[in-house]
Amino acid sequence: MKKYVALIGLSLIWGLSFVFIKYLVEPAGVWGTVFLRCFAGALVLLPFLWSKRTQVTKDLPWKAFLIVGVFNAGIPWGLIALSETQINSSTAAVLNALTPICTALIGVLFFSVVLKKQQWMGVWLGFVGVLIIMDFEVTSLFGDSLIGVGTMIVATVCYGFSSQYTKKHLQNVGILIVASATLLIGAVVGLVGMSFTGQGLPVALILDPYSVIAIVGLGCLGSGIAHLLFFYMVKEASAEFATSVTYLIPLTAMIWGATLLGEPISRNLILGLVCIFVGVYLATRKKKAFSQLRKAHQA
Repeated sequence: MKKYVALIGLSLIWGLSFVFIKYLVEPAGVWGTVFLRCFAGALVLLPFLWSKRTQVTKDLPWKAFLIVGVFNAGIPWGLIALSETQINSSTAAVLNALTPICTALIGVLFFSVVLKKQQWMGVWLGFVGVLIIMDFEVTSLFGDSLIGVGTMIVATVCYGFSSQYTKKHLQNVGILIVASATLLIGAVVGLVGMSFTGQGLPVALILDPYSVIAIVGLGCLGSGIAHLLFFYMVKEASAEFATSVTYLIPLTAMIWGATLLGEPISRNLILGLVCIFVGVYLATRKKKAFSQLRKAHQA
């Protein structure tokens, strides 16, 4: 039950994050947005990490931290910010829902994961739920710029790889340590990106109250707290379950629109919600590793 509460909570947080990204990317730039998001998120977690500083030793899998930080925060968050300079936040959220499909495919191709038939059904059923919410207007996605759509798809591939990699290599590492390391490395990626592109952070950014709200919401809530929830689901359930949150993000983005902007909730929204939840349930059924399945057949 706790993992489903975490799933819904994370979807609400990340649904709102697309709004914050859209607002912040113009004044802060693509890599400035990445830096601010990661740095603010790390600031939230570091006091808690300090209380567990004895657990931070040289024996920790630092190479794995580097890989996860780059592919779960630095690169995909930069790609998402870049996408939102070309497409709207709703389109970005819908494309982000491809993440569980990429996670499943990468698991099968590179991590010896075997998905059962009902899991494949769940993956596709969740995607159908997203299509229902879109009223099956798939062609509208490809009317946008290739950079916006293409960079979002690459971001979902990064998420899929990092989720499977985390499950395999960081399963026994504390969630707080993994989340803190990921955000700190992501912040470094943002700084490197800023230096290569010559973009800086304008002083006026911290004087604008809406920008401050966006930084706090995107960084502290959407990165710091959200990362704890995400890695909790990876450890307690599976990479497929954790990334299935992206099926709910288009839905929660629309809920935020109804709450903050007075937009109506359509019948498609309700049908899509039912379809998505059934898909999440089927897609997160217990799976077996290929090696275990092969040993069972050989026995």
